[in-house]
Amino acid sequence: MDLRPALQRYLLVRGATADEAEDILQDVSLKLSSEATGPVEQPRAYLYRMANNHFLLHRRTIGRRVQREEDWAGAHSGDPPDVDEGPSAEARLIAREQLAILQRVLDALPERTRTIFRRFRLDGQPQRQIAADLGISVSAVEKHLTRAYEKISTARLRLDGGNGDPRYLRGERGHDGF
Repeated sequence: MDLRPALQRYLLVRGATADEAEDILQDVSLKLSSEATGPVEQPRAYLYRMANNHFLLHRRTIGRRVQREEDWAGAHSGDPPDVDEGPSAEARLIAREQLAILQRVLDALPERTRTIFRRFRLDGQPQRQIAADLGISVSAVEKHLTRAYEKISTARLRLDGGNGDPRYLRGERGHDGF
């Protein structure tokens, strides 16, 4: 008796695609023809069980392949899913120390320079408004900001391992010709 169409419908009902069902039935057929089987009391039930087992094996294989490909893609995409994106404890400590140093630099600025810098950089006030409020020219505000930026830049250069010479930042040439 030819059970192939019935087995194919059985596999389709189980969720196999037509191509998968055909492949599974081919595997079952090859296994039956290549391996010696003992006496089978219920051949129809045996074939259904065999088709079901091959279907489950096929699905597990596909699931493992998909998982393996996802794992590979995740490992090679440059965006590992389980990596903490935040800075390390060491980086946070260094940043905190650098911030404290920069805060000391700002605190060491003359009062008027510090006030102008804070109003411009932190409060976002325009230079014209700061100049009008303090009764000075916009040019004077710019000079105070330049002094503050030079002190901060010098400190940043020292923190970053530079020589700390503010002339380097202004593009002025040093005594060595550079």
